Amino acid sequence: MKFIDVTEQQELVFNQTPTPTITNDECLIKVHALGVNRADLLQRAGKYPPPPGESPILGLEVCGEITKLGDDVSGFDLGDKVLGLVGGGGYSEYVKIKASHMISLPEQLNYSQGAAIAEVYLTAFQSLFSIANVQPKEHVLIHAGASGVGTAAIQLCKAIGAEVTVTVSSEKKAQACKALGADNIINYKNEDFVAWKKQHLKAGFNVILDVVGGDYLSRNIDVAALDSKIVMLAMLGGRFCEQVDVAKMLLKRVNIHATTLRSRSDNYKSKLVADFNAKFSQALSDDSVKPVIEQEFDWSEADQAHQLMSQNKNIGKYILTINH
Repeated sequence: MKFIDVTEQQELVFNQTPTPTITNDECLIKVHALGVNRADLLQRAGKYPPPPGESPILGLEVCGEITKLGDDVSGFDLGDKVLGLVGGGGYSEYVKIKASHMISLPEQLNYSQGAAIAEVYLTAFQSLFSIANVQPKEHVLIHAGASGVGTAAIQLCKAIGAEVTVTVSSEKKAQACKALGADNIINYKNEDFVAWKKQHLKAGFNVILDVVGGDYLSRNIDVAALDSKIVMLAMLGGRFCEQVDVAKMLLKRVNIHATTLRSRSDNYKSKLVADFNAKFSQALSDDSVKPVIEQEFDWSEADQAHQLMSQNKNIGKYILTINH
């Protein structure tokens, strides 16, 4: 099969490799679309190797049709349209996937829309519900609200009746977040979110979702409410925070969680997919939550999608499509 390889010069090129063989609890998927994630850029640069045993090929989420079923797989049939998480291997014509990591593609969605769901929605769900246990009417702060995870998190929070504040970098992104249901929008280039909190939300935020890291950690503690939860997903702003006020953390009883999804166990991912399905499959089916796509590319243009993602201008996902 054809796949996108990374050369020693970190260039993307087409190459050939054997089609994956599946085990009893797996399916083989003919990939029609795949999501581009920041992890792909990091892996391409040699900074984010796949977990042991996973495919070294780029790609963490796919959407396509089942072409082979493992002997122990139930609930799916050959030809079913599905989306799901993979530990690697998404940038290829075929990929193997645990059946328990798959979600049936809602009838009203196409392959590209399906490819924009798994990674961002499951990451947002893990952060907001599995870890932070967000509740209706709680105040949630989502940094990078227009990102893939951000747009998913806004919709999941609003679906349960939480109050959502986001930070963004442009008016275009602000309008997109507002359209998704965000209650308050802070353009961090014009306004400091710590100052905004002091003026508009004295008690602070109950849940904070952060992909920035760096000095945002101390600022997140500044805006945190009593018994709040700060969930850290990435470190776009740097890996170190020079000063953290531990006394303030203790006073507010702040809970800080750092999490990733790719390196989690298969059982963890299976439970996460099942829990997400139980809570939000109907919302996906009736379009009350829906994927947000910035732009689609043929997979021969993967490098262009990577370059655009590195500029942080996207609202939602970049998607690569494969025309078989």
